[in-house]
Amino acid sequence: MSHTSANAANATSVAGTQPSLAADSDRLLPADPGTRAIARDLLARVENLPIISPHGHVEASMLELDTPFPDPATLLVSPDHYVTRLLHANGVTLDRLRMGGTTSVEPRETWREFVKAWPLFDGTASGYWMRDSFEHVFGLRTELNEANADAIFDELDTKLKSPEFLPRQLFKDFNIEVLATTDDPLDDLASHAAIAKDPTFAGRVLPTFRPDAYIKFAAVGWSQKVEELISVAGDGLTGYTGYIRALENRRQYFVDHGAVSADHGSRTAMTLRLDDSAASELFEKARRGEATAADADVFEAHMMYQMARMSVSDGLVMTLHPGVFRNHSTETFNKFGADTGHDIPFAVSYTEALRPMLEDFGTAPGFHFIPFTIDETVFSREIAPLAGFYPSVFIGAPWWFLDAPDAMLRFRSAVTETAGFSRSSGFIDDTRAFCSIPARHNTSRRIEASFLARLVAERRVSEARAHEIIVDIVDSAPRRAFKL
Repeated sequence: MSHTSANAANATSVAGTQPSLAADSDRLLPADPGTRAIARDLLARVENLPIISPHGHVEASMLELDTPFPDPATLLVSPDHYVTRLLHANGVTLDRLRMGGTTSVEPRETWREFVKAWPLFDGTASGYWMRDSFEHVFGLRTELNEANADAIFDELDTKLKSPEFLPRQLFKDFNIEVLATTDDPLDDLASHAAIAKDPTFAGRVLPTFRPDAYIKFAAVGWSQKVEELISVAGDGLTGYTGYIRALENRRQYFVDHGAVSADHGSRTAMTLRLDDSAASELFEKARRGEATAADADVFEAHMMYQMARMSVSDGLVMTLHPGVFRNHSTETFNKFGADTGHDIPFAVSYTEALRPMLEDFGTAPGFHFIPFTIDETVFSREIAPLAGFYPSVFIGAPWWFLDAPDAMLRFRSAVTETAGFSRSSGFIDDTRAFCSIPARHNTSRRIEASFLARLVAERRVSEARAHEIIVDIVDSAPRRAFKL
C-alpha cells in the first residue's frame, strides 16, 4: 500500500540513504523462519486489496476541495494526539505544538520539537505508523534526527505542495475504496453530496451520524444544540417528543446521503429502557440545568437503547465506543480544548450493561451492533461471548490505545477461540491522520497474517483455509459488518 507517485516511491531523501526499518518487507512478521514464510504468503493475498475504512475522522471537505495539505508540522504533528500526548509527557508544552489555536510558534519550530523527541517513539504504535508513512508515502530514506530536521521539513513541505500529494491523488494512490467520516447530526453533508455527484471521484466518502453532543448533558452547549435540533428537524413538536422525532429525522437525512452507521461515544456501555414520562422528566431537568451526573448516565443509557431501536428501523449500523474519561486534565481542556491527548481509558462492563438493549433487539433482523473497547480484559470474557451468540453483535477491532501490533495479536487470540473469525468488524483505523491510513491498514494485515501463520504452523488451521480467512478478515468482514 505504498504511495505510487514517482515523487514518493523513487525519491532519495536529502537527508541521506540509510535504509529505514520500514523498508523491510518482513516487518512485523514472525521471527521463526518457517512461520514467517507462511505469513509472507498470506500477506501477499491481501496486502494490495482496497482499503475499507468504515470509521474515521477525516473531513469530507478536504476531499471535496482537494486543496494542498499544510506544512509538515500542521499535517503530521499538531492534530495527532497519539503524537502530542507523548511529547507533552516528556516536557514539551502544548503551545509549542501549535495546539489550541496557538499561532505564536512557527510550524518549523514545532517540527524541531517533534524531531528532537523522535527517539521517544521507539516501540510505540504511532512511531511505527509514522516511520512507515515517511518511507512509503513520502519516500524518506533515513531516520529523523536534529541535524536533518530542517532539511526534512523542507523536503516534505515541497512534496506537500506538489500535485502528487493533493488529497484526491493520495486517496487514489492509497487504494481507498470506502472512507467514512464522523459528522454532527445537523451537518448539511454538502461536501459528501458534492463528492458523490463528482464523476471524477471514484471512491465512496460516507457520513456517519454522531449524536454525542446532543445526548450528553455535560456537552458544551448541550441545551442550545438541542433547541436547534428540535427547531430544525422536530416536525413542529416540542420537548422530549420533538427531540426524539428530530433525531429520527436527521438519521434518515444521513441515510439518504449514504450513511451506513451511527457512532456513539458513550461514557459507559449501559443501556436502559425508560418510559416516555421518565425520559421526558430527565430531559426537562437537564434543560433547566438541574440534572446530576447520575441523571446524565441514566439518560445516556436510555438514549443508547433508543439509538438501537432507531437502527432496527432505519438500518444504520450501531457502533459504541465507551470507557474513555474525556478531558482528564481540566487545565489542559480549558486552555487547549478537547481531543488534545488527555482522554484516558477506564474499565467498562458489557454483559449486564448491554442486556436491556440486546433483550429487545439482539435478534432483530438486520440489526448490526459493534461494541468497541479500550479495556482488553473484556474481549474474551464479554465481547466475544456476546458476538458468539447474538447475530446482531460484531466484535469491534482493537481501538485507540489498542490498535498496536502486540495488542492486535492479543485481541485476535482473545476472541477467536470463542467467536471464530466471522464475527469481526474488520480493521478500523479511527484516525484524523489521513497520511497514516495505509500504514495502519498494512499493520493490521501483517498482524492477521502473523496470527494465521502460527495457526497453520501449529496445524490448527489448514494453509488453504488460512488464505480464505485472511481475505475475509481484510475485505469481507468490514463489508459484512457495516453493510457495505
